[in-house]
Amino acid sequence: MKSKAVFYHAGCPVCVSAEQSVLGALDTGRFDVEIVHLGTDPARISEAEKLGIKSVPALALDGQAFHINFGASLSDLK
Repeated sequence: MKSKAVFYHAGCPVCVSAEQSVLGALDTGRFDVEIVHLGTDPARISEAEKLGIKSVPALALDGQAFHINFGASLSDLK
């Protein structure tokens, strides 16, 4: 069974760069990858917050949050 990876972002240049770098390095044989653009899907902000995500871009691997860089605070996206 594959692990789940969710990449949360807001579409900013920092997020786009992180998406290209980080997701290109993930082993898609090990991870089912989902990309969530919180700017176009703000209903998922609460999901990200429950995982402990404070800013984007961020990656959740099996429910554990990893902050990659600082593009935008989740509070700025609300």
